[in-house]
Amino acid sequence: MSRMGDVLAGFHAAWEFESDFVRIRYERGIRTPKLFQTLGERLIPFDAIDTVTLAPGRRGTVVLRIVPRPGADPLMEAAAGQLKEGSDPYQLVLPAERETLAEYYADELRAQLKRDRGPAERFLVAAPEVPLRFKAYDGKATFDGKTVSFRWFWTGASSAKWKAGDQSFPVADLNGVEWRSPEVFEGHLRLLRGAAPPVAVDQDPAAVVFGLGYGPVHESLPFAAAVLAAVRSARPTAVIPAARRDPADIAERIRHLGELHQAGLVTDEEFTVKKAELLAEL
Repeated sequence: MSRMGDVLAGFHAAWEFESDFVRIRYERGIRTPKLFQTLGERLIPFDAIDTVTLAPGRRGTVVLRIVPRPGADPLMEAAAGQLKEGSDPYQLVLPAERETLAEYYADELRAQLKRDRGPAERFLVAAPEVPLRFKAYDGKATFDGKTVSFRWFWTGASSAKWKAGDQSFPVADLNGVEWRSPEVFEGHLRLLRGAAPPVAVDQDPAAVVFGLGYGPVHESLPFAAAVLAAVRSARPTAVIPAARRDPADIAERIRHLGELHQAGLVTDEEFTVKKAELLAEL
């Protein structure tokens, strides 16, 4: 950025521009979305950003928005497009008269981004800090960074869950998390385990059901994001073997190397070392 430490303040949030990241600070006012208040502050590395947009907003405003790369932010991966526009943590709403200033910062930020990078191979934005907990309709969910626990409420849990008893799931045994917003029908959080056959969420001991006043977005979504990040981190890193070169290509390169050696353009030592390197690629 042209001037590190510049701050662009909007409604409910302010963006601070640094040399390689954007710091987003969310307000704690009564009108600020509860999700923003829960998040507090986030650091968004430039490498996590796909692009930046600026568009007209409602009631005399403009909206500056960071579009994260797919796979870069566990919060957005867990949300899976279910957040309402007003709860998008990557947007900054500004008065329309500040459009020129917003466009300036949008251009400055775009200039820092690399093009055509595709999905991120790992999470680049930090997950919400643990421990985390929230109350669902049928139980209490807690996460300490290593284990997800469900403690059932006898007033809400199905007989199947009650009979199964309280549950604990080490993140090493999980494949992912399914979060369905409490603001839609059948909202829930389900822990994904191997090839377990799908069951109704109210019968699944690996899931908690949301409801009116239970599992609100600002509590259950950060929870889901933290679990998802822990699950990804617990997976062993795949060791990808080095690609083997085509033997015909290696033979052709050795032949060419021999010609250079015979012509006196490569010393005996250089020829021996390079030939050994080529043979090692087979």
